[in-house]
Amino acid sequence: MSRTATAVNPVLRVAPAAPAEAAAYFRASLVFHADVSDVAAALAAGGDPGFVVLDSRSTESWDQGHIPGAVHLPTALIPEQAEQLLDKSVPVVTYCWGPGCNGATRAALALAELGYQVKEMLGGFEYWAREGFAYETWEGRERRPADPLTAPADAEDCGC
Repeated sequence: MSRTATAVNPVLRVAPAAPAEAAAYFRASLVFHADVSDVAAALAAGGDPGFVVLDSRSTESWDQGHIPGAVHLPTALIPEQAEQLLDKSVPVVTYCWGPGCNGATRAALALAELGYQVKEMLGGFEYWAREGFAYETWEGRERRPADPLTAPADAEDCGC
């Protein structure tokens, strides 16, 4: 590839990292994140998934819809209530509304600072619902059809 082509190409304007650096970065990303499908699969497998799911949103948001079995602990209450609700020996997976919200990140930071092992669920509640997984509201259990832009229409998983 010519130098001129990379100078005008916005993708390659900054060169990709060396493979070893990229591997380290992506490995580290997986240490900090879980995706909706993996969380759902682990919860659906039955038994103890080895982690607890934490919804860090407000009570109004929780009532609007949340992952079944999740612990409700708004971010602002983590410092004073986490120890009553969570076991430090069990990893926590935080979520909030969706990719446009950093509430799960702030909750994960607050928990990590208190000594919890934590991951953030990418996509949050938005992608949980969009991928067609059941959720609970103040009125009961609901489920929407999977959005074909976020989940395969006729398969158990995306294969990734």
